[in-house]
Amino acid sequence: MSQDLKQLAERPLSFLQTVKAVAWSFVGLRKGSGYQQDIQRLNPVHVIVAGIIGAVLFVLTIVLLVRWVVGSGVAT
Repeated sequence: MSQDLKQLAERPLSFLQTVKAVAWSFVGLRKGSGYQQDIQRLNPVHVIVAGIIGAVLFVLTIVLLVRWVVGSGVAT
């Protein structure tokens, strides 16, 4: 089983290409054919790291946006 994980971790897409695929998945806009190609080529370790980074950036953006709106007085 560890051999299978090693093979998955050696898939050819770079981290930047993985970030791009994860970003498209956050938006929800992806062609079915592109999705199938990504599944076959993405490195699962890169997907997990990119997903965590994307989630943290999303939460930080929302927190900063809320703080800005509340601080500007628009929300009162």
